[in-house]
Amino acid sequence: MHRRHFLHCSAMAGLGALGVWPALPVRAAPAQAQAGTSAHDRDWAWLTGNWDVRHQRLRERLVGSTDWETFGGRSAVWPTLGGLGNLDDNLVDLPAGAYGGVSLRAYDAASDTWAIWWLDGRNPTRIDPPVHGRFDGDTGVFIGHDTLRDKPIVMRFTWRAIHGPEPWWEQAFSPDDGKQWEVNWRNWFTRTATAPSPLPTLPDAPHDWDFLRGKWRVQHRRLRDPFGNGSDWETFDGELKGWPVLGGHGHVADIALHPAGGNEHALRMYTYDPKTRQWLAWRLDLRDPTRIGAPDRGSTSSGAITFLGEDRIGTQSVQTRSIWSPQGPNAARHEQAVSADGDKRWTTWWTSDLKRAT
Repeated sequence: MHRRHFLHCSAMAGLGALGVWPALPVRAAPAQAQAGTSAHDRDWAWLTGNWDVRHQRLRERLVGSTDWETFGGRSAVWPTLGGLGNLDDNLVDLPAGAYGGVSLRAYDAASDTWAIWWLDGRNPTRIDPPVHGRFDGDTGVFIGHDTLRDKPIVMRFTWRAIHGPEPWWEQAFSPDDGKQWEVNWRNWFTRTATAPSPLPTLPDAPHDWDFLRGKWRVQHRRLRDPFGNGSDWETFDGELKGWPVLGGHGHVADIALHPAGGNEHALRMYTYDPKTRQWLAWRLDLRDPTRIGAPDRGSTSSGAITFLGEDRIGTQSVQTRSIWSPQGPNAARHEQAVSADGDKRWTTWWTSDLKRAT
């Protein structure tokens, strides 16, 4: 179940920052769009901070229902990806029981649109299909496609009065490709803080990522070609900011890199699957801000968190390994390796040493 239904390179083109990047060609935005990207880094600045939220929603969708219920909630919103993304963590106080959810957003210069994804904390292994759109004055409209009861629907998110004292959002579904719309959810936001801070951690939350909370300075060391000259390393610095989401059942790492070729930004979100007792690693970066790749899975042993996955380098299939580990109260380390022979031999090709920023 998720909010919409509610009833229901770098060294190689295929690998990347603090977690393996998906092996996709980089989408080249037109030069004019690239030049105008910085004009959008404050599109969501009005939403940054902490909020009390008043919700109103239909109990059933697209069945002619007029039975609305009201309830409260809270939201915490951070800018990400150098301003060309943001993320909100939400606690929804449903009468039937509270739950958490996360929205992720990223700006795509090639299409001049924002993409918005939703992950329902009750199903941490799935991210919903995105909606896409842009702002015009105090209003933003975002359209996407999904299914409801196994039938296709069009979804519409609308933000209104975004620069006023009480911005509000509504969701509508259409069963006939946009000819008719039914509004099924509205919420109104009242600011409680201008600077974001994490929502309370739940009593049953795992503590695996506690060591990575806060702001960090990072020193990176990366092989230019993991399958070539094993001594051709490049070094560069960066920053990382980490914080909990989903009541501690998730963690976010917002990453800035400063290699010689130019600044890069990436986001990693980790969600805990209690059924398998594994972590899922979701990745989003500005090389292709229209896509969140399939997650790698990982588990914790002796304080370290190890993720294993698969990727492609050109036509070659490879296995990937990513290990996070604390190195005392003010240091941490991340190491990435790749194997082209079915896990027989691993080549460490990227190390990142983190020191807590004061």
